[in-house]
Amino acid sequence: MRSDSQQTGRRRRGGRRHTSRGPRDSASSTSRVPAKKPGFFQRLIAFFTGAKPAAKSPARAAAPASNGRNRITVESQPRTQSEPRAARKPELVEVTSPKVYVGNLSFDAVESDLFELFAGVGSVQNAEIVSHRETQKSKGFAFVTLASVEEAKRAVVELHDKEFMGRRLVISGAKTSDVRDSR
Repeated sequence: MRSDSQQTGRRRRGGRRHTSRGPRDSASSTSRVPAKKPGFFQRLIAFFTGAKPAAKSPARAAAPASNGRNRITVESQPRTQSEPRAARKPELVEVTSPKVYVGNLSFDAVESDLFELFAGVGSVQNAEIVSHRETQKSKGFAFVTLASVEEAKRAVVELHDKEFMGRRLVISGAKTSDVRDSR
């Protein structure tokens, strides 16, 4: 006679559903399971790699994954130390206003450092380092407003790609609202 939980398929304390298949032993259950067809992701990976998708083995098909889902791992080639990452060319924006963008700025730089740096080029009206809203840490770029457009153009020519506080600066014209809208 079956207990009430076996008839309805309710969960027991162990969290597993018990059905009326009879006694199970691990050796007989794996031998009865036929080989399954490869899943969608195995076929997808096989399509892109050019390899034939292998059928799942019966032992693998009978053993569920730790979270109940089959996981696919794709091994990628690790980057070697001999091939360095290619440096990305900065987008140089034409200087049309007295405001310039200062990129690749050291995270330790403060506004007074920018005032001193740009003082050799022209008179600095404002220097603002952009920081994270919550942590107040520098994001690594700033905007400097100079007295005229000519001084801003001279700053780009003289200071672009110059070493400052251990990093090479990227200086270009700041994007104004009309430049951003045309993108």
